[in-house]
Amino acid sequence: MIKIENVSFKYKNSDCKILDELNFSIEDGEIVAIVGQNGSGKSTIGRLISGITKLKEGKIIIDNIDISKNKNYKLIQDKVGIVFQNPENQIIFNNIYDEISFSLKDLEKSEVEKRINLALQQVGMLEFKDNDLYTLSLGQKQRIMIAEILARKPKYIILDEPTTMIDSEGKQKIYEIIKNLKKQGFTIICITNLADEILLADRTFILSNGKIVYEIKKNDLINKSDKLSEFGIKQPTIIKILAKLKENGIILNLKDFSIEELIENLKGKIINEKYN
Repeated sequence: MIKIENVSFKYKNSDCKILDELNFSIEDGEIVAIVGQNGSGKSTIGRLISGITKLKEGKIIIDNIDISKNKNYKLIQDKVGIVFQNPENQIIFNNIYDEISFSLKDLEKSEVEKRINLALQQVGMLEFKDNDLYTLSLGQKQRIMIAEILARKPKYIILDEPTTMIDSEGKQKIYEIIKNLKKQGFTIICITNLADEILLADRTFILSNGKIVYEIKKNDLINKSDKLSEFGIKQPTIIKILAKLKENGIILNLKDFSIEELIENLKGKIINEKYN
């Protein structure tokens, strides 16, 4: 579990707090989306939790470990992995095997091999194991960056706008990876403004003026989607459709909020009404 307690933050040479006495928690095994307009501080939250940016005010507790204490830094690195928006800014080596194995250099060779194979399998890139990164698409490179984090076996994964620069096909592949990682028990923090990524989350936190101003649970998205618009966040199209159907007396309870699920539910409702 991650607990954020009274966390404030401002950048050097700035008098303005980008985070202001922030308080929220993240349960084990859930996907949480943190949304907010550009400059709202959502990426700063990810950097603070991962330990990349040093915490100065407040507390962040990860599995009862206070990350503000320097002696706990290595423990947090082992527990938390972060993937950024542009995969090309994260690449160190040309070769995929070299890239992933770099952070595993303290392990036995057999264990390194095992972890790399499993991580690449988890992101659907095992067949590319011996390839060079420059031969891959941007979406494939991002999947390698996720594999690099997975090879370290973290408990918590932070995805900071992971599909912003990727085409629609690449986005869908990463969404499937996120769903599968949840099934495997990973806790995922998705920092995003993309509507489709909000649909992946168990809870969505809206960040404004350095504070969490609203929390929306997945099963309440239809009723509270107007809060997204209120704070400048685009509503998922399928939520708009479901809200309009509800206005017209057609209530559908979807689990995954996919178009396929919507169509199947509508077909089932039509058939029931026809024969009843």
